[in-house]
Amino acid sequence: MSIQQSDVLYTAVATAENGRDGRVATDDGRLDVVVNPPKEMGGNGEGTNPEQLFAAGYSACFQGALGVVARQTRADISGSTVTAKVGIGKNDDGFGIIVEISAHIPNVDAATGRALLEQAHQVCPYSKATRGNITVTLV
Repeated sequence: MSIQQSDVLYTAVATAENGRDGRVATDDGRLDVVVNPPKEMGGNGEGTNPEQLFAAGYSACFQGALGVVARQTRADISGSTVTAKVGIGKNDDGFGIIVEISAHIPNVDAATGRALLEQAHQVCPYSKATRGNITVTLV
């Protein structure tokens, strides 16, 4: 279910200059990075790229969602990490992305970890935003 503008608690603002081969910065100056295409896509690979930025945001958001479901189920996720792998490649419309999410949750058994991962995928705003639009695999 989507939210209304009146429900917004925070809005991030970022501006890109020169697309994938330039710079992106937030309005508060906390993020200001050079972006370049990776070498695999013909770029110099010297800066970060949109896929890395998306992976960083998705993994942080998913870790937060994991914390929400862990509190609800009283699971111990201390020491856990979430990794997002974002791939980009050609598709029928030009280019598309694919995501793989994995988590290392040392204090729970494999079945509990898997259940937490699946529950977090239902809660995470990034997962909700991408659902039905791109392939997201939980591993």
